[in-house]
Amino acid sequence: MTLPLVVGVDGSDGSLLAVDWAVDLATRHRLPLRLVHASLWERYEGALPTLSRERSSEQVLAEHIVASAAERVHRHNPDLHVSTETSPADAVSALLDEGRNATALITGSRGRGELKGTLLGSVSLAVAARADCPVIVVRGDKAALTGSHERILLAAGEADTCRDAVSFAFREAGARGCELDVVRAWRHPGREAAVDITPAEDPEHGHEKRAAALIENLVADASAAHSDVRLRRTTVEGAARKELVHLSAAADLLVLGARRRSGHFGFQLGRVSHTLLHHAACPVAVVPNRA
Repeated sequence: MTLPLVVGVDGSDGSLLAVDWAVDLATRHRLPLRLVHASLWERYEGALPTLSRERSSEQVLAEHIVASAAERVHRHNPDLHVSTETSPADAVSALLDEGRNATALITGSRGRGELKGTLLGSVSLAVAARADCPVIVVRGDKAALTGSHERILLAAGEADTCRDAVSFAFREAGARGCELDVVRAWRHPGREAAVDITPAEDPEHGHEKRAAALIENLVADASAAHSDVRLRRTTVEGAARKELVHLSAAADLLVLGARRRSGHFGFQLGRVSHTLLHHAACPVAVVPNRA
């Protein structure tokens, strides 16, 4: 069974950008698209709906939102299979439930009712932190959203966090026919204790060397399986959060791995993931490692 791409829609500009971006992704991978609206979305984000708070009026609004989004999809690609769903639940619960049977969840960076200047909506952040499937938060300028850079960034973390993210990034780079840049940041030994470096070895060179070795180990199997993907390996000195935000300005997608802790409640994203979800200049894919 082919699992769909699920897009959270609420009628906001951010969700419409997410719909457009998802159409391109679904077309590349020949996947069906599912548009989901939670009828309590506006309340969850703290906004008043434009119609009455009565149930019937909320349902009318919800149906109008998904119908408009579906029409937008058909204008972009009339041949794409599209289904719609309105859910009488808050947006986070509805999307997490849909994500159990989805190839990926796609959201805009902000929903209806978000304060102007807010970097990332509460729904997008919560879904990215807790979903069982990859979550893509669509953000960035026109060049990034249209794939003009022809470059995907993969943040190289530890193997137990990034295994599925590596596979995701290679598949997407192969489908796009673009370059995959695997990036590992390292810190100068003056700002970080040197570990396992022999006295004869230059500390700075040792840190950079280990960063390069981590990349090689991380991509070895995937690069052999996807020999058509143009691969670039980048080691950079500095804080990972800062360096990846900077590099995202010349990328079409930034892919991050995430570790899911069974039975743990609350946000499970680290500082790097939080920073990139709020500040990256391109769409961000958070890919959890499956057990």
